[in-house]
Amino acid sequence: MPKTNHYAVIMAGGRGTRFWPRSRRRHAKQVLKVLGERSLIQQTLDRLRPLLPPERIWVLTNEYVREEIVRQLPEVPPRQVLAEPAQRNTAPCIGLAAHILLSLDPDAVMGVFPADHVIQRPARYRRLLRPAYRAAERGQTVVLGVRPRWPETGYGYIEFPPGIQPNSLEAAPVLRFREKPDFETAKGFLEAGHFYWNAGVFFWRADVFLKELRQHLARTATLLASLPRFRSRDFWARLRAAYPRCQNISVDYAILEKARNVVGFATDDILWNDVGSWNAVHDLLPRDKDGNVARAQALFDSSYGNYVDAEGKLVALLGVRDLIVVDTPDALLVADRTQVQKVGEIVKRLEQQGRDDLL
Repeated sequence: MPKTNHYAVIMAGGRGTRFWPRSRRRHAKQVLKVLGERSLIQQTLDRLRPLLPPERIWVLTNEYVREEIVRQLPEVPPRQVLAEPAQRNTAPCIGLAAHILLSLDPDAVMGVFPADHVIQRPARYRRLLRPAYRAAERGQTVVLGVRPRWPETGYGYIEFPPGIQPNSLEAAPVLRFREKPDFETAKGFLEAGHFYWNAGVFFWRADVFLKELRQHLARTATLLASLPRFRSRDFWARLRAAYPRCQNISVDYAILEKARNVVGFATDDILWNDVGSWNAVHDLLPRDKDGNVARAQALFDSSYGNYVDAEGKLVALLGVRDLIVVDTPDALLVADRTQVQKVGEIVKRLEQQGRDDLL
């Protein structure tokens, strides 16, 4: 049985700009159905439900998508789906969650989970979550590493001691965190066998995290400490005043790379994917013999490696290769698959032009 002081915090505040034009402020990546009939955030909840009841699952998101998340997750009490007053990256987000949980439960142990990942072998993944919570109970900072399947240059890596055994229920020391490598370095990591992808899944006692925050991000820690208890009448007014002044920084840079007593659990191949771009969706879905993926009616003639997502119309591709085609009622994206990491730049240009109707 799960302990009553174990909580899950689902981080769902991102906008998913690299999934434009399908991802918008009010219908962001985490609430999209990327794989199967459940959205990414619904799948995140599904993975956690065997471990934790919904009343101990919290979601931190933004004001644009909160209403849709409440609709998609009716099991989670609406008061536990919180909209951050401003986007301040993951360190302040987790700090806010820790402050809230600690005000409700002085023994709170929190697992932190991204809302927008795909894990196609959830049972193997869940097997490590219970020992991860137990390690966090002992005051350790706990991370989850995913066994790499290829020399990926877009992920950060966790370096474990040589000889690390995937799926071991005993926590292993983390030697250090490695930034996104170049291709040759990533190949070396893969061949060495003790470098794992950083899945962005973390565990702490709430009081331990806030202690780390005070040590490494003092201004943000002071602002969060100034907040009243979560159920206080003036909590939201005080949060709206304080939160935008928090430092805008990820928990990896602010805390994890500086913390001591960091341990981790290494998974085997759980078919994890952070679904970071349209390319990832192309790789996740069934392809025809020429590598094409169609999420609508499509005809492919002498065309290879393409992805088509266009509702309500036929798309015909003739003599083209490696294109991403995403059509919505008010915007059409056509991109070379080698350029899809830059889709977010289009969103920035639309912001500069004041095109809120397309955001």
